[in-house]
Amino acid sequence: MKILLKLLATVLLTLATAVAALLWAALDASPTVPPAAAVTLADIDRAVRLLQRNDPRGKLPGIQRSVVLTPRDLVLLITQAGRHHGEPRVQVVLQPGLARLRLSLPLPANPFRHWLNLDADLRETAALPAVERLTLGGLRLPGALAEAVLPRLLVLLDLRTQGALAQRLVSHVGIAAQQLTLSYAWPADPPQPLASNLLAPQDSARLQVYTERLARLSTELAATGPVSLARLLPPVFELARQRSTDDASAALENRAALMALAFLVNDQALQGLVRNGGSSAPGRPLNVTLLGRHDTPQHFLVSAALSAKGGGALADAVGLYKEMADSQGGSGFSFNDLAADRAGTRLGLLAVGNPMAFQARLAAGVRETELMPVVDDLPESLTERQFRQRFGGVGAPAYRQMVDDIESRLDSLPLLQAPR
Repeated sequence: MKILLKLLATVLLTLATAVAALLWAALDASPTVPPAAAVTLADIDRAVRLLQRNDPRGKLPGIQRSVVLTPRDLVLLITQAGRHHGEPRVQVVLQPGLARLRLSLPLPANPFRHWLNLDADLRETAALPAVERLTLGGLRLPGALAEAVLPRLLVLLDLRTQGALAQRLVSHVGIAAQQLTLSYAWPADPPQPLASNLLAPQDSARLQVYTERLARLSTELAATGPVSLARLLPPVFELARQRSTDDASAALENRAALMALAFLVNDQALQGLVRNGGSSAPGRPLNVTLLGRHDTPQHFLVSAALSAKGGGALADAVGLYKEMADSQGGSGFSFNDLAADRAGTRLGLLAVGNPMAFQARLAAGVRETELMPVVDDLPESLTERQFRQRFGGVGAPAYRQMVDDIESRLDSLPLLQAPR
């Protein structure tokens, strides 16, 4: 028996050593991919147009469609999908029949190394691409083994739901020089199934918790007239505080809470995003305001939810894009709205940067003037021509002076002070 136990211990030690050696070989001390260029207005404009052309609402199911993506589109999509792991770095090279993907992903603290560097060649087939080569750090895997490892990587990177969605919708991926063509068809009942794939079960369940809490609050408060955002935040984040056990779980709860709030103030139903598990009736419509305005909490919370999920750069780009679009025939360019976007971006970053302290702070109560500075003196309702005449366009000195003024006002609020 002693001999068997020693033999078993030897085998286990050998396996542990082999696993440690593999991990050491697969991970790196530094990234091999340089940072990508920042998100621009042109990037957001292209994304909006792609979404408009491929919106599943009103599309006949089962009809084959296609969408053409550039390497830049793919970089932005992959970067956004991996945001919850930090700041992934992505490169995509497209050649006839072959796509090369390079990815540097920061890892949580561990006894090994802190970067996962992935280098893969994907070969076009009659259906989805096949992995021809996969390198993880210094560990090179042949195609057959790479195909077996890839599903585990998707689980590790928390991209399993997106992978399942792609397999369900996409029938073929065509790879040419500088462009990738996805051939796909929407299912017969797209909204709920798509949402179920885009949101992992735990995320869907978490979002529904806050949806139901806000439904009850809206039923209680609707008869009182306009409701300040400052009145909604404490009970919502008290619930988040009660549901959190550590900073990691608190960040997830905070993201779900901000997403539910963003949908509430923008009059969007959540039935297509959450699973059919709740039995509570929908809440009554609620007029949420901030500093007396209905549009300010809309800008504030959309930016907060975006920055909590995808980082401040994305939220800022989306907010600026919205203002530029408004100047071209909408409500006009508004520095007031831009200030609300920036305030929300800061709040969202704080919600995931120091999540448990953030919950405790908001649960204790907050005033409107702690969320937004006074900005009613800032120019708004500017046409594109007026905006360019007065401020010279985005990035011009006069525009930067206005942005610096907004940042200075935000810095004066302790709750929203940017990290030093």
